[in-house]
Amino acid sequence: MQASVPTATRIKMNSSQTTSRLVKKSPSVCTDLPLSSSDVRDKLRLMKELLGSCYGPTARLKQVHNNIGGSVVTTSTSSVLLQAITSSRPVIGLIKSSVLNHVSRFGDCGLFAAVLCLSLVEEAARRGVGNSAAIRAYDRLLALCTGYLQREDCGCRVELDFCSSRSLIALARTVVSSKPTCVLAEPESAHIGRLAVRAFLLTVPCDAPDPVRLGRTVTVPVEGRPVLESAVFPGLLLDAPEHLCGLAGVRGPVRAVLFSASLAGDLGELGDGRIEVHAGVDTDAQILDRLLELGRQALEDGVKLFVCQKVIHPVLQHYLRCGGLIVIERVGVSLMEPLIQLTGAQPVATLHAAIPSAAYGEVHDVSIRHFGSKTMLHLHPAGETAVCSMVLCHRNETMLNELKLVCQKAEHVLRLTLREPWALLGGGCTETLLAAYVRHKVRTASVLFSITFTSASPHNDRASTLVSQSKNDAPEATSALGCSQTEYLLAAEAFCRSLESVAACLEHDGGASVIDLTHAHHWTLPSDVTEQHLEGGTAAALCGCGALESCQKKKWSYLNSECAEFSPAPLSTASPLRQPAVLDSFSAKVNALRVAVETANLVLDVRYVIQDVN
Repeated sequence: MQASVPTATRIKMNSSQTTSRLVKKSPSVCTDLPLSSSDVRDKLRLMKELLGSCYGPTARLKQVHNNIGGSVVTTSTSSVLLQAITSSRPVIGLIKSSVLNHVSRFGDCGLFAAVLCLSLVEEAARRGVGNSAAIRAYDRLLALCTGYLQREDCGCRVELDFCSSRSLIALARTVVSSKPTCVLAEPESAHIGRLAVRAFLLTVPCDAPDPVRLGRTVTVPVEGRPVLESAVFPGLLLDAPEHLCGLAGVRGPVRAVLFSASLAGDLGELGDGRIEVHAGVDTDAQILDRLLELGRQALEDGVKLFVCQKVIHPVLQHYLRCGGLIVIERVGVSLMEPLIQLTGAQPVATLHAAIPSAAYGEVHDVSIRHFGSKTMLHLHPAGETAVCSMVLCHRNETMLNELKLVCQKAEHVLRLTLREPWALLGGGCTETLLAAYVRHKVRTASVLFSITFTSASPHNDRASTLVSQSKNDAPEATSALGCSQTEYLLAAEAFCRSLESVAACLEHDGGASVIDLTHAHHWTLPSDVTEQHLEGGTAAALCGCGALESCQKKKWSYLNSECAEFSPAPLSTASPLRQPAVLDSFSAKVNALRVAVETANLVLDVRYVIQDVN
C-alpha cells in the first residue's frame, strides 16, 4: 500500500537569476510492507540468481558496462558486481551496502553473504513464517552456529600450522581458484597461491617490537607474459627511467633521500600564503638556485639515490645525473610508504631548508630487471624489511586486472590468520555440516510430531516435513522467543535450507549436490551419475573440501531432500582422511554469516519505505 507524505514547495531560478517561479514539490511515497510486493520479491529472486551464478570456481562470468559506452568489465567478483548494481528499491540497496561493507573489511566471502541473506528472506516467505518469528529464530540459530564454530571440537574448523606452509597455500589457492575470470590452469593456480603466501610471509616482520607493523606488497602487472613467469622479490620494484635502462647496477650500501614536496620549481608549490616579490627579482632563477643548492648538499652528503614523489626540475635532474646519482621522479603517493619502510628515510616536505641528516636512508644495492617490455629498478633492502614486490603476468588486460584483485584479496585473507589462526572447510562442506548440526540440535526427538507444510512455490518438491521436538533447544527456544514450536522449527528448516542452497550454488554444469550421512560433507556429482553410481561409491572421488574419499559404505542424501537427522561425526573418525585442499577464511566467513543473518533480519523487519521521488 502506498501513501503520500505532504511536502512544501520549492523555488526554481532560471539561468539569468532575474525571475523565479514556484513549483509544487511532489509528495514522498510511503510503501507499506515492501516484501509483500511481487515486484520486490522478483527483484530479490533475480539478484539471488545473478550472484549465485557467480559463486565458485566454475561460476559464470558477468560483463559490466553502461548504456552510454565506456569500458566493459568482465568479472565474477562481488565487490565489482555489487557496485555495478543499481535499483530503485531501498531493500536491494540495504543488502548491497551491507555486503560491500563486509568485503571492504574482510576482503572475501561477499558472494556467500549476499546469497545466504537473499535465501534467508526467500525461505522465510516460502514457509509462511511470520517476519517477527523468523527474525527471533534466525538470531538464535546464528548464535548456535557461531558458538559451534568457536568450539574446540568443531567439525569444520581447521587449525593453521604456521610451521608449515601447506595449509596457508591451500587457503590462498582457494581464494585464487574461486575466480574463473583469472582463467588459470591447475599449475598456474598453484603457482599464484605459493607466490601469495611467500609475499605474505615477507611482509611479516621477524623481530619487530610491539605493536607489530606489517609491511607492504607492491604489485607490478605485466601484460602479455605467461602466468608462470610471475614472481615475488624482496625489496621494491620501480619503473626505471629510460636513461637507466643500461645501468649495470650499483653496489651498496646506497644512501637515499626521499622528497614528498614538488621539486618542479613552480611558485604554486611553495605553499599557502601571500608571496611578496620585489621589482626586478627573477623568481624562477631564485627558486632554481635553491633547488641546485639542495642538489649540491645531496652530492656532498654521499647520496646515490634521489627519489621524488612529484616532479623534479629538468635542470636539477641533469645536475644530479652528472654527479652520478640515480634520479627517480613521479613515484606517486602510493609508493611513498613502502619506500619509507624499505629505506628508513624520512620524506623531506620542503625545499626551504637544508636536508636534515636524520632524513637519509639507505638500500643494500640497486639493479635492473626486465619483465617483458617493462624495465624495473630493483631496490634491495639493506637489512630486515617487510616490503616486497609481486610481479603478476597474464595474457591480456582483463585477466590481469582480475588476477591483481584476487591476489590483493588473498593477501587480506592471509593477514586475517594472524588474528585468528584457523580456517573453515571449503567447497560447501562447512555450509552442509552447519545445516546438519542445526537440524540435529532442533530435531533431537523425545516427542515426535508431524508438521505439514505446502509451499506456495510451484517448484517445491515436498508436501510434508517430519519434525522432532528437541528436548535441548526447541522448548527452551519457543519459551524464550515467544513463538510456537511450529514457527521455530519451520524457521530452523528455512535456515538450514538457506545454508544448503549456498553450497548448491557451487554447481553450475547441471550436476547434483549430495551430502554424506556420516560427516555431513558436500559432494558434487556430474550430470550423468545414476543412483547405482551413487550407491556404489564411484560417483565422486572427493568431497568439496578434499578431506574425504568416497566409498561403498557411505550413505547419501540429495541436498534439498528429506533425510533422517544425524549428528555429524568428527573428521578424526574418517578413514582414509586427507589434508583438506579447499579452505575458507575463518574470520571472513564467520563475519559473512553474521552479516547475512543480520541483514536478512533487517530486511524482514522493514515495515515502511518512504521515498523522495523528486
